Order: sequence, then C-alpha cells, then structure tokens
Amino acid sequence: MSNILLIDFGSTHTKITAVDLIEERVLGTARGVTTIDTDIMDGLNAALTELYKKTGNLEFAKVLGCSSAAGGLKMVAIGLVPELTAEAANRAALGAGAKVLGVFCHELNEYEIAEIARLSPDIILLAGGTDGGNKAVILHNANLLTLLGKDVPVVVAGNKSAAPNVVKLLTGAMSEVVHTENVMPRLNELNIEPARQAIRRIFLKRIVAAKGLNRANQFVSRMVMPTPAAVLKAAELLSTGAQGESGLGDLMVVDIGGATTDVYSLAKGNPTKSNAALRGLPEPFGKRTVEGDLGMRYSAAALLKASGAKMIADYAAKSEGQVTSYIAKVESNADYLPEGPDEYNLETAMGRVCTRLGAERHAGRLETVYTLHGTAFVQEGKDLTAVKTVIGTGGVIINHEQPEEILKGIVFDEMTPTILKPERPEFFIDSTYIMAAMGLLAEEYPEVSVRMMKKYIARRE
Repeated sequence: MSNILLIDFGSTHTKITAVDLIEERVLGTARGVTTIDTDIMDGLNAALTELYKKTGNLEFAKVLGCSSAAGGLKMVAIGLVPELTAEAANRAALGAGAKVLGVFCHELNEYEIAEIARLSPDIILLAGGTDGGNKAVILHNANLLTLLGKDVPVVVAGNKSAAPNVVKLLTGAMSEVVHTENVMPRLNELNIEPARQAIRRIFLKRIVAAKGLNRANQFVSRMVMPTPAAVLKAAELLSTGAQGESGLGDLMVVDIGGATTDVYSLAKGNPTKSNAALRGLPEPFGKRTVEGDLGMRYSAAALLKASGAKMIADYAAKSEGQVTSYIAKVESNADYLPEGPDEYNLETAMGRVCTRLGAERHAGRLETVYTLHGTAFVQEGKDLTAVKTVIGTGGVIINHEQPEEILKGIVFDEMTPTILKPERPEFFIDSTYIMAAMGLLAEEYPEVSVRMMKKYIARRE
C-alpha cells in the first residue's frame, strides 16, 4: 500500500492531505473544524468524511501529524546579553516552530518571574554565557525559575561549565529538565540545532498529551513536529533539494494567518554590496520569524496599530474610516468573509500590509557609515535582494484570485532602500496548502517531497 495521510492539527481547522507515494500525487485534501476542547477526533473525522467523499474510502500505510493547535508551541527564551545569547535562544525557539511569548536577558528579577508565570509557556529555553564564560547569570536565573510556581519543561542550553549546577537547581522544582549543547559556545558562534531538536522532543512527548492530541494516537502513526517546523523543513528541502533531486535555490515563504504572519528565508544572505560589512550574529540559512501583531482576523486590530489606517487605505484606495470599520468587523467575527468588491479590496490591502511589514522585519538592513576612506555600509541580518523565488501560503493568499497583489509587499522598495527585500522575485502559490504536509513527508521520503512540491506549488505568470 502506497497511500500516506498527512495531518495538520491547526488552531481553527484540522487539515489533511492524502498522497500516493508511488505516483507522487495528491489524492485529495480536506479540513474540519479543530475540536481540541472536546475530542480532537471530531475535527479529524469531519475532515476524513469530506476526503472520502472525494476519493472513496482509502486505506493508509502510514499517518503522520503536526500541530499548531491551541496556540501552537508557546515558549519563553532567556539569555545573557540581548544581542547575543538571548537572541541565539530566541532563534533556536523560532527554528523549532515555537511562538516566542517573550525574550528575557541579564539577571531575572521577581517582576519578570511573575511575567513568565503569567505568560504560561509550554517550554522555557534557558541559555546564557559562552562555554567557560559568565556562569553567575544563568545560575541566578535558574535559581529564580525555581520560584515560578509552575511545572514547565526547561531546556538548558547555556555555558557548559555551569550546566550541571543549573540542572540540579531546576530538577528540584521542575519535573522535566533537559540539558543540551550551548546555543552560543563561543562569541558570535551559533549552535542552535541541538536546542531545536530538544524542544521538538519535549513537544512530541509532553505538549501533545497536554493539548489532547494523544486522543488521536490510535489513528496517527506518529506526531512529528510543530506545524511551523514542518513548513520550515519543506522550505529547506525545496531550496536545497534532496539526493537525486535538485532544489530551487534561495527562496522565501510568506504564510499569512488569522493571528500571525510567518516569514521564512532559505538563503545565506551575505552582502551583495562590495563595501558592506556584516554586524551582529551570523544568520541561519533557514530562518523563521513570526509576527504576532500581523494577522487577518484575531490580530486585525494589532495590524491596524502596527501599520496605521493610512497604509491599508492607500493600498485599498479606500478611506481610513472604511479601514477601521472593516477591521472591527473581522476581528469580532473570525469566520467573516469579505462581501462585495470594496471589502475584497480591503482584505487584499490587509494581506499586502502583513506581507510588507513581515518582510521588512525579517530582512536585513543597511546602515551608511562614513570613514576616512569614504562611504561604507554595515549590514545587519540577511541581504535577500537576490532571492528569485517567493512562495505564498495561508488562506488569504491561497483563496485570492490575484495573490500576487498581496505578495507585492515583499518586493524591494526604492523608498526604503536600506531594507534588503527581494528585488525581482517570481511568485509561486501553495494552492493546495501542502507545505506543512510535505515537511512531514520529508522526514521519511525527502526526494518524493521535493518532487511533489515542484509539481504542486505553481508559479504565477
């Protein structure tokens, strides 16, 4: 039997994709309303009923799952210096597919401990100090975390000299403390993959059960990873290729949802200007950022605050009053769909602003500096100007008649030339919503995953 079922347990919908491994084709897709507060199988069964209406009763050799249900994997990252170990911890959490609720640095105080308790993260990532460097801060922070009053899994990924004592301190207060390699063993050297893997293991072992997804275990062969990690995995493979199957090269992915906008870049991002020097931490080839104030429904009011009504109004050719009225309507009813051309234009404009602001925050920037030898540039973050492939996914993009109008927000703007967004990209659409599914499939069948993405993710002419 060559059929595999791939399931994404989302916050609002459970999405399923059935594929035939031998023919390398999608047999069908469907979705049902996620029912995590009652029985997760209700939403899955609704999706299966819809799928079987299209395909007939299929049998599956394997069923793999990912999840962003109940807000996904929520994390807090703690480090030493904001620009160094705290940022390294933040990147490790994002790369693992987490939504980072807060990043804390230096010595924690009682107010910050109270704030972490209020945020109620699923996992805490505790870093701090290079190997052989500062030990005092991570030990202080571990001691304060014992006063948290909540049993939260902690991943310890800091100074290896302090790690044994940190683990001993935390083990007395937390039932699960996992030590892994330092996210920054030496100054300006990132090592985030071990922490990412540790986070994923905890997610699969503990968080899945806490969110009720274990009720699907009799049907699902294996829960593999958080949904954003699956999308990142798919994007990495599509960029680099797999054994015997070439990739597309450097690319970006924009995923716009009701609550967040996720932006992924698969590129080294080295300077393209000959007189530009890099500053700050080295960037990972596969980078993900998530913007919790850029969303089409649950975060619509936050989007309005982030952009201002004028930006949306200018894109939609509507008044600022029409913008604020429409955003109030969609935020009060997450299931509301635009009616008529005026609201459709406003919806398009909101999507374009999500793309623009998400890309601006994700991309690197240039700063002009003046030296004795003339003008030079300092680059922070990735130079993405040479990226040729941009993939759009998420409901507002997939269901749009002209999704390129939304994706135009990612293009380099001569009015803000210091923001290093793609200059002349081609737009592709994940029209069958398969990127998360292909990230799951790639865990065991990477070559098939690459070929199927190249087949189903279509270029907009």
